[in-house]
Amino acid sequence: MAAELHVELVAADRSVWSGEATLVVARTTSGDIGVMPGHQPLLGVLESGPVTIRTSDGGTVVAAVHGGFLSFADNKLSLLAEIAELADEIDTQRAERALERAKSGDDDAAERRADVRLRAVAVR
Repeated sequence: MAAELHVELVAADRSVWSGEATLVVARTTSGDIGVMPGHQPLLGVLESGPVTIRTSDGGTVVAAVHGGFLSFADNKLSLLAEIAELADEIDTQRAERALERAKSGDDDAAERRADVRLRAVAVR
């Protein structure tokens, strides 16, 4: 069994992250899933939530992902997201303000997006 898998995290507008990893944890419509080298082939629908990537050099990459798909085969994991941003790119204060605006405006979708962004920042 290989010790690492190749990961591509792509949003509709850009490539967000690419590299080697030992574990990726993502939320799917079937629940949270961890993908390690040698995992069975899989295709899933991504839910909004943080994606955590344990890199092969011992680091951690966290991204806020909003919808999309994931596909794993031959030790290659593709995460094709509608929207994705690395936790390091997220302005926490801006996300907190967006969450408050969404709550006061009864905008459930915006509230979910802001909440996911804040959870991604908390994980990093």
